[in-house]
Amino acid sequence: MDLLNPVDAIFLALESREHPMHVGGLQLFEPPAEAGDDFVRSLYDEARAATDVQQRFRRHQGRILGGFSSMLWSHADEVDLGYHLRRCALPAPGRDAELLDLTGRLHSALLDRHRPLWEGRIIEGLAGGRFAVYVKVHHALMDGVSALRLLQRTLTEDPYDTRLRTPWTMGRPDRDPDAVESLWEQARKSLPRLMTGVGGAAAAGRALTAGRLELPLSAPPTMFNGPIGGARSIAVGSWPLARIHAVRRATGVTVNDVVLALSAGALRAYLAERNALPDKPLTAMVPVNLRSAAEPDSDGNMVAAVLCSLGTDIADPARRLAAINASMRRSKQVFEQLPRLEAMALSALLLSPLGMTLVPGFQALPRVPFNLVISNVPGPRKPVYLQGARLESNYPLSIPFDGQAMNITVTSTADTLDFGLVGCRRSVPQLTRMIGHLDAALRELEHATI
Repeated sequence: MDLLNPVDAIFLALESREHPMHVGGLQLFEPPAEAGDDFVRSLYDEARAATDVQQRFRRHQGRILGGFSSMLWSHADEVDLGYHLRRCALPAPGRDAELLDLTGRLHSALLDRHRPLWEGRIIEGLAGGRFAVYVKVHHALMDGVSALRLLQRTLTEDPYDTRLRTPWTMGRPDRDPDAVESLWEQARKSLPRLMTGVGGAAAAGRALTAGRLELPLSAPPTMFNGPIGGARSIAVGSWPLARIHAVRRATGVTVNDVVLALSAGALRAYLAERNALPDKPLTAMVPVNLRSAAEPDSDGNMVAAVLCSLGTDIADPARRLAAINASMRRSKQVFEQLPRLEAMALSALLLSPLGMTLVPGFQALPRVPFNLVISNVPGPRKPVYLQGARLESNYPLSIPFDGQAMNITVTSTADTLDFGLVGCRRSVPQLTRMIGHLDAALRELEHATI
């Protein structure tokens, strides 16, 4: 057995039917020109035969005293790949709308706590002979950065490489798979880190009181910030990275600043067309990866939380981008000066108001912790392949929360930027409207800055 770290345990504890706590990804592939009608079936059969499942993909929640959940990971002796990996098909003509509807239903369903906490689907029948792969992994098992990087390691830049690499058979390059620590050893190593983290929380709090960061509970209430249901809607879109970099070069900001500005412009338009745009700027929580280059896909969660003012009260897109850049620079300057544990402690302070959403009457308060999560995870810089099938798009899919009914996650795929939006189906109507607004926001930003 392994100990859960506190953040991972929270993701398990907060999960309910209305709050599935898994991250996922929808990958679209173009099969090789010489592929036969049985290409996808052969791919599925070979994946099913990859039975050397690594430890992290054997994990499920441990139970003690006849069924009570515990702070331990248990490991399954056998993994039923016929359950965890399935093959399905869309009805003809296999439009993207049907694919997104299926993905929304898959992303709405809870993972089985009695089994290892991951599932995958290979989906065929898309127009043009394309196929898709949808994978979801519980956030307690790994965060979105780690999951995306692991999926990237299953792909290759060689279109003629036909070896199949599956996520569940890939070990961590920085860890000996035979080096299993005892629970006592894990606890002994955790205690000093916990004590250091407690001290770090005090130092992190000083950054808040010094006024250098966006404060939690300063975001205006919006239609996104109420109770959510369990059903999810999915919306996706892709844009050339060259257009993003053109704006970046013209303004001297970062790619992430441009991503936030596109999201802010789309949110402003989406809310305005519903007469629901607040006078105050929306606030986004922006996860920041804390891993070093030597630990690219370590288990568990290792991210900091930055709060960014999105400038949605500013009509001019260039001025809005400048306001976002200034907000992010202030926050980054604080986090860059902190050791990792203090950065995580500061993140905990910024996110602590989320716990108030469990208190009856919280939604009646005049402010919310933040309005939504916007995350940007770098992807492969060159074209990549799965048994010769080219990865066309890679849409990351994350978690809406009670009080944050929409999530925007972005990654790059060779020369494109892929947006994956997940929303509560009830609280965020017509989520696909956001894709048109994102496109319009990019055009407006180009016109204003280039």
